[in-house]
Amino acid sequence: MGPMRTIVYADGGCDPNPGPGGWAAVIQAPSGTIELYGGERATTNNRMELTAAIRALEHFPEGAAIEMRCDSQYVVKSVTEWMRGWKARGWRTATGPVKNIDLMQRLDALAAARDVRWTWVRGHAGEAGNERADHLATLGRRETLSGKISGGKTSGEATLPPAETVPAPAPPVQAKTVQVALSADLANALSRAAGRAGITPQAYLEDAVRLALELKPPGVARVRAELQKAS
Repeated sequence: MGPMRTIVYADGGCDPNPGPGGWAAVIQAPSGTIELYGGERATTNNRMELTAAIRALEHFPEGAAIEMRCDSQYVVKSVTEWMRGWKARGWRTATGPVKNIDLMQRLDALAAARDVRWTWVRGHAGEAGNERADHLATLGRRETLSGKISGGKTSGEATLPPAETVPAPAPPVQAKTVQVALSADLANALSRAAGRAGITPQAYLEDAVRLALELKPPGVARVRAELQKAS
């Protein structure tokens, strides 16, 4: 029988990609759930996925037994299938240097010093730890955009009591319906973006409106100017 492993969910992403991003790790420790999250103003989906796994592993001492659950095949296959060949070729692929080599080398060093089992899980499939990590990664991106941090990066940590002691959520507030007329081009763009995010167009629109309300007009103008500058 193998060692008892601490289960960790790691997730990250950008919107748009490349663009502002967030990462998160949900560590299901025996003493309670530990949540780590953060973000960067200019990054990529893959860099945020790698960062989530790195920050999770950094939380554990050397030799710790962990099951790392990621919905990114890029992360899982990098460690379990591709990394050995890259290292043998001096961190090069058949077409050139390994992408995100700084994060890949850091991830390799951390994983080598710990007993890690890597597990791919399907994203947005109802697995609570994965859904929570996805939510926190979005929070990390929002906090980065809202200017709650300086220097382009943010991070946070919270320790929750064991799941059985978490109080039930308050009943939902009765929603009010607001009709929004969209042009055909905007409606099509919304539908495509929602599809890529794995959520409904209505949920995507609500998320966008909520973010705009949090940022307020000056914040929206600042983010738009930064994105235009980056492009």
